Amino acid sequence: MSEKDSSRFADLDDIDRAILIEIERDGRVSNTELAARVGVAESTCHKRMRALTSAGAIIGFRAEIDPEAVGLHLEALIAIRLQAHARGNLHRFQYYLESLPATRRVYFLAGDRDFLVHVAVRDAQALRELVADTISVREEVAGTTTNLIFEHAPRRHG
Repeated sequence: MSEKDSSRFADLDDIDRAILIEIERDGRVSNTELAARVGVAESTCHKRMRALTSAGAIIGFRAEIDPEAVGLHLEALIAIRLQAHARGNLHRFQYYLESLPATRRVYFLAGDRDFLVHVAVRDAQALRELVADTISVREEVAGTTTNLIFEHAPRRHG
């Protein structure tokens, strides 16, 4: 993150930060409950939520679905190292990874790997096809390492 990016939210105060923490814990909290939790009037809370969204501090609201509920029984992390010549257009490759139906999240990394991709697929065969027949065959890819996810703990705050 550049210095410009890190100062983007420098004007947020303790109430703004408390609102962000609370809605990250529970994105479905009502405005009434949120206002009570952070100690402000409902109208103030509503205005601050709108301002935080406009400023980009709140990226969006979405439901997080258990992949198994939609038939995706296998999750994995795929670390990808790109060819040196491919590093000139990282954004194009990141967009490609994000467009894959199995992709849940894409992380751009520092270190010996360039990307880490969290995927969910129906079974081991689908994972093999994704890695061997879809990602690894791209000319930009120098190598991949795949790790199965046995389970992950829910995110805890506090």
